[in-house]
Amino acid sequence: MSPTRPQPRGGGREAEQAAGSDIGEVLIEPDELQARVRELAAEISRDYEDGDLLLIGVLKGAVMFLADLMRHMTVPCELDFIAVSSYGSATDSSGVVRILKDLESSIEDRDVLIVEDIIDSGLTLSYMVRNLRARSPRTLEVCALLTKPERRRVDIPIRYTGFEIPNRFVIGYGLDHEQRYRNLEYVAVLAGDAEPQPGGPPR
Repeated sequence: MSPTRPQPRGGGREAEQAAGSDIGEVLIEPDELQARVRELAAEISRDYEDGDLLLIGVLKGAVMFLADLMRHMTVPCELDFIAVSSYGSATDSSGVVRILKDLESSIEDRDVLIVEDIIDSGLTLSYMVRNLRARSPRTLEVCALLTKPERRRVDIPIRYTGFEIPNRFVIGYGLDHEQRYRNLEYVAVLAGDAEPQPGGPPR
């Protein structure tokens, strides 16, 4: 199933914007998000009907997406988390990743699905895939809620994609700006389309 391209929307959040928040135009409404998550869950459930599935959530941004995804899946699965930080600036990553929190489970001979919030340059994900592949999983695939094709610097297969979005800085549904706005139930553009602050991992 092909990734969805959301239609930008501007209304419906006047109160939040009037309060001086950093929330700009809404790219993906809650109903669109949940419908697409259900579709992805159904597709994953079909593909792993006979598998031994381990979901690996990438902290912190993927938590909301992962929780909703699991709720709609119909196959048994286990859950683990990994947290990473990229060396280099927020706009020019070296592609080398420091693991802040490693997995608690062995992935040897397991069907592993990495669940990401957003794929930007792909450098962080590329490093993660190489690292996890060295641990001898039976299969290793990627599920991403959002991708930015314009920003991609490495070619990495993404088996399941929720939405392709333009090259904008987005917040909400797990995505943050200076650790805020993760709790929004929709995905919006950061007002002013500001660049991420130094120290955050380019994805």
